[in-house]
Amino acid sequence: MDVAPRLAARPGGVAMGGRILVPTVSTEQMKAIERSMAETYGIDPLQAMENAGRSLATLAQRMLDGDVADRSIVVLAGRGPNGGGGLAAARHLINWGAWVQIVCSHPPDRYQGAAARQLRILQAMGAPLAWAEEGWELPPADLLIDALIGYGLRGAPRGPSRNLIRLANSSAAPILSLDAPSGVDTASGKVFEPHLQATSTLTLALPKDGFRQPEAARACGALYLADVGVPPALYAQLGIDVPPLFGRSPIVALIVEDGQIWAEK
Repeated sequence: MDVAPRLAARPGGVAMGGRILVPTVSTEQMKAIERSMAETYGIDPLQAMENAGRSLATLAQRMLDGDVADRSIVVLAGRGPNGGGGLAAARHLINWGAWVQIVCSHPPDRYQGAAARQLRILQAMGAPLAWAEEGWELPPADLLIDALIGYGLRGAPRGPSRNLIRLANSSAAPILSLDAPSGVDTASGKVFEPHLQATSTLTLALPKDGFRQPEAARACGALYLADVGVPPALYAQLGIDVPPLFGRSPIVALIVEDGQIWAEK
């Protein structure tokens, strides 16, 4: 079975003091993982996006003491896959009884692929949607979800995303970021201005290389990892040693310490 070329492996699986060392991935590795999921295993991007969105909604529920009914949540959604995960989470939270306001970084016709499908579902539901160019301001909320920019950031945020990051920074609500806080370069760990200081971050599949850097780790706040359905054989074929992590829960708390990332056993 052919997959993407083998890439440099990150160490994983070493147990120490009740913890398991979790490997990190580069941007190139993450792209290879997503490509192989679709091309080799036939896992549609919408499937992984659904897994990400449900896990994000579940972590939001935990942050609101286990009950989102009648709680106010604002979701900031970019036009890429990261935004699609945020839109999926918004749908679950609405279904669970939350009061959700969705602010999209771009008009509907700028969304493509799986993210556009998520947006169409919300439109069919009559979900409360707003667009960044309308000058919309963030209302008070119990939680703000950041799904603006994913692992592919290069350079400081620009355009509508930049404006929404600044608006979010003015909010008193705790912030839950998807995959990475917007404004953090997941490859280098560089933190741009503006960027979001997350209360918690739910990263997907595996933590990113840049999170081992102190400044990026601080921006992430409490770091969690979500299972999005990557087959273990895919990791092995790419030369990434990934220990079993999700036997107890599809969401795992991580600890960043001395440039390494650990999960509790």
